[in-house]
Amino acid sequence: MRVGPYRFFFYANEGQEPPHVHVEREWRQAKSWLDPVRLSSSMGFAKSEVGRVQERVEENSPALLRSWHEFFAR
Repeated sequence: MRVGPYRFFFYANEGQEPPHVHVEREWRQAKSWLDPVRLSSSMGFAKSEVGRVQERVEENSPALLRSWHEFFAR
């Protein structure tokens, strides 16, 4: 999924972890838990941009959580 400059994705080998999403922009990366939404880690994002990333995760969390369960149910 893409929202503005951000790419949201899952790694196929992380289904044993609680639901989460990786967010990438250029060389910057962040990981957010989805239930409840909270930042797990961030690398390269300025603090102000981390806030924007988290807002996008929060806005899209229902769809992301649904996608997580669909993806890892296979």
